[in-house]
Amino acid sequence: MTLPPRLRIVHLYPDLMSVYGDRGNILALVRRAQWRGIEVDVTGVTVGDRLDPDEADLIFFGGGQDREQAVVSKDFVGEKGEATIEAVEDGAALLAICGGYQLLGRTYTTFDGQELPGAGLFDIRSVPGPRRHIGNALVETDLDGESRTLVGFENHSGCTYLGDGVRPLGKVLVGAGNNGEDRTEGAVYRGAYGCYLHGSLLPKNPWLADRLLAIALRRRTGASVALPALDDRLEDDAHRAVEQRVRAAGGRVQSGAW
Repeated sequence: MTLPPRLRIVHLYPDLMSVYGDRGNILALVRRAQWRGIEVDVTGVTVGDRLDPDEADLIFFGGGQDREQAVVSKDFVGEKGEATIEAVEDGAALLAICGGYQLLGRTYTTFDGQELPGAGLFDIRSVPGPRRHIGNALVETDLDGESRTLVGFENHSGCTYLGDGVRPLGKVLVGAGNNGEDRTEGAVYRGAYGCYLHGSLLPKNPWLADRLLAIALRRRTGASVALPALDDRLEDDAHRAVEQRVRAAGGRVQSGAW
């Protein structure tokens, strides 16, 4: 593989939106790139900073509490949100977890009834739910035509509903997912992925980390890049161990049609 210029990752609000191990997603992306000889620059962008869409090959937006989301919403919706959408439309990769996922939708209503505007990248809306969903989750996906599973940890009371035609990231096998009702988890738009899976997500699901890196490299180089394979035996063992634990814990494993 011809090495590209340095890959550029933007971490949105690392000081306000990074709970339940979300920062580990950045570490996984950086390490998996570096193990392949690809250098990475990570830039934190927070309240008052400017986001240049041309300088973002991959954007990460983690989770936070309602208090932090209210602060972030005022800063994000507008220039930063528009820059994020511009970057995704131009081919950038994006991963948003929980609060970040909600703020990339149309609206997010807090537990006390405050409706926060979102950037509108995903055609979703999020509202308070009647109960809090806490625990390990297991999700089945077929993003590339191959059935795979994602494992992660969810902790949210918000219920997210997808607009017509929005593709979910996957279907819930164990856990609540978007809303605990329709068996969907997350949303996909172009190279952008949103979901409720903390944990952190990418170290235990290395194939998704590599998918994001490949999208980011394509944006950076202008051509598809085949990533050299890594020895993922430890990561795969960790994934299987979590999946087995989730299934054995007595969680509701769903099957059949959506």
